Amino acid sequence: MVYTSNLELSEKRLQSVSVAAEKIANLLKLPMEVVTFRGKFDPIYVYYKNGDDEPIPIYCDKGRKTGIQKIYKALRNMIFVLSFHPKCSALKHIRKEAMVFS
Repeated sequence: MVYTSNLELSEKRLQSVSVAAEKIANLLKLPMEVVTFRGKFDPIYVYYKNGDDEPIPIYCDKGRKTGIQKIYKALRNMIFVLSFHPKCSALKHIRKEAMVFS
C-alpha cells in the first residue's frame, strides 16, 4: 500500500515510489494499492499489509525525490527482513526470491 497526500507537488515522487512498489508487488504476486488523503503531508509512505493484520511501514521518501532503483532496493531489503518476522509468515516462502531480485 502506498499512502500519499493529494498534493500535486508530490506527483513525480509518487510516480517513482509507486513504480518501485508495483514492481516489488508484481514479483511477489501481491496486490498493490495507492491510497490518497485529502490532508496535506509531504512524505510518501509504503506499507506491507497481510489480510486483516495491521499494516507495517516499509518505506518513507521523507519528502525527497529518489530514483526508482534506490526505492526498489530499499523495498526489497525490507521485504527480506520482514520474511523473518513471525507476524509475516506469508513472506517466508518468498525469502529466496527477495534476495535474487536485482
